[in-house]
Amino acid sequence: MTVVLLAGGGTAGHVTPALATAEALRDHDPTLDVEFVGTATGLESGMVPAAGWVLHEVAAAPLLRRLSPQTVRLPFVVVRSARSLAQLIRKRGAAAACVFGGYVSGPLALAARLAGIPLLIHEQNAAPGLANRIAARWAFTVAVSVPGTQGRFPRSARTVVTGNPVRSDLRHADLAALRPQALEALGLDPDRRTVLAFGGSLGARRINDALLAAAWPDPAGVQVLHVTGARDHARAAAAWTGADPALLVRCDAFLDDMRLGYAAADMVVCRAGASTIAELTVVGLPSVLVPFPHAAADEQTANAQALVDAGAATMIRDADLDGSSLVAAVAPLLCDDARRAAAAAAARSLGRPDAAARLAELVAAAAGHVTRRAVQR
Repeated sequence: MTVVLLAGGGTAGHVTPALATAEALRDHDPTLDVEFVGTATGLESGMVPAAGWVLHEVAAAPLLRRLSPQTVRLPFVVVRSARSLAQLIRKRGAAAACVFGGYVSGPLALAARLAGIPLLIHEQNAAPGLANRIAARWAFTVAVSVPGTQGRFPRSARTVVTGNPVRSDLRHADLAALRPQALEALGLDPDRRTVLAFGGSLGARRINDALLAAAWPDPAGVQVLHVTGARDHARAAAAWTGADPALLVRCDAFLDDMRLGYAAADMVVCRAGASTIAELTVVGLPSVLVPFPHAAADEQTANAQALVDAGAATMIRDADLDGSSLVAAVAPLLCDDARRAAAAAAARSLGRPDAAARLAELVAAAAGHVTRRAVQR
């Protein structure tokens, strides 16, 4: 078996595309043995084993842009972890490595260079992070999600647009056929328009507060599927008890099956993380996007702008978001079937449901490259 190592961690936005690529690699070439590298504390520590993949744990630390004791320690942590992973690469006979972002990606990228195997980088965002721009100098291939990102890397000739991998249950779902089942399972009314609101894997208090303060012009025709995140659920659920009784609300900390949420939704209010953007475009849903203002390089604003430019979304700056601005952005689209359908089609035109398969082909080709080189020796 040929081993390839994948690393993506810290947030679901890094782990999810890595898992989708692992699935695609297994489908592309069953002789490839896919294994993951991650931390003991990141989301990958639960998500990767739960999906049935091997996870090798390694120490990692965040790349901070301000001087602190943690910043001083960072090079030592990265080098120590990279050396450990280089040993793992040699022990497992790994033929290629692919990184998706998160603290652990830096050590694996450096380990690939130390061990002399091809490195692939997948950049989910329209504005690439510092670690990926550095590692791109020795990468075999850089795969990007958004056209126009290529020029942001030092070796743009080795950059390929693949899109951002989306998990197979969403890629293959017939959401229109699933809609009646989703509405019933979630206790929602098929005769109302549904607003799905969520804030990513950790939730977004700013979105939660705006939703709680929103005064809908036709509350009897609207229902809200509010996914709060675990940290804010108790507060939001208590606040909803005093809401307009004409408004139908379902409030959950999270959804185990996001297919149900997307199938039930007529439009979405959310942050603009790369994985969320990829899912919205694959399922074809119009959205109101509220970029997280503290993301590195303001990457979420760049992500959102791509959908706004295509006519698939409206963007509200985090500082401008409140109940009134939310209703002003959502209500006109919610009551206009033609505008909503046009925005949905625009979103779908940006979708790349084949992203996981395309990236898997690149990883497999890189692994084959090192295997052929070993045979030639």
